[in-house]
Parts: sequence; C-alpha cells; structure tokens
Amino acid sequence: MELKAKRTLVKSAPELWELADDLARMEAWMGGLVGKPSPLAVEVIHRDPERVLAWRSTEPGTFARIAIELAESGFGTAVRITAQHSRPDAQEAIAALEDLLDELGSPERRSYLSP
Repeated sequence: MELKAKRTLVKSAPELWELADDLARMEAWMGGLVGKPSPLAVEVIHRDPERVLAWRSTEPGTFARIAIELAESGFGTAVRITAQHSRPDAQEAIAALEDLLDELGSPERRSYLSP
C-alpha cells in the first residue's frame, strides 16, 4: 500500500536534511511505519542532498520504503513523504507518517552549556 503525507515546515531544507539524513532516525521511522516498537535495519536507496532521501527496510519478511522530498516554499520548506508498506492497518501507518512530520517540525533543543 502506498501512502502520502505533506506539510510545510518553518525550517530550511539544510536543517531538515540534517535531521532526516540520520541512520538511527531512519530506522526508528521505519519501525513506526510497519508497527514495530523497535527500529528496523534500513538501506538508503536514493540520496540527493537537501532534496530527496529514500530508504527501505532490509529486515527479512518486511516490505517497506520511505521517501522524503524537500522543496522551498515561501517561509519554509515543503516536505512530501511517500511510503510503501505491507501493514494491514493504513490508519496506523498514516499516524506514523504524521509523527515523522511532527518530529521534523519540532524545535531542536540545543544545550548552550559546554560539555
């Protein structure tokens, strides 16, 4: 099943790319898409910096793929997510994509103290 979600976020494409191009996040998002409580191993299948990032699950017996597209849009960046999965409950998969967008759009908390 293929699902799509989109949202304009008040962040630049480089900021969003820094968040998205992170293996641990990709694995966690993949786990959320397929309904697993833990991250799933993934392989990046397309990387066009600050524009397109796509990855797929490498877990045996799990078919899933996520692609994120970034494009400048007014005062922010349009984020379009396309996901393919074999999860029977589409509503939970849609919720996982919305959670992914929420995470990308949330303010980063950075410490101003020296380590």
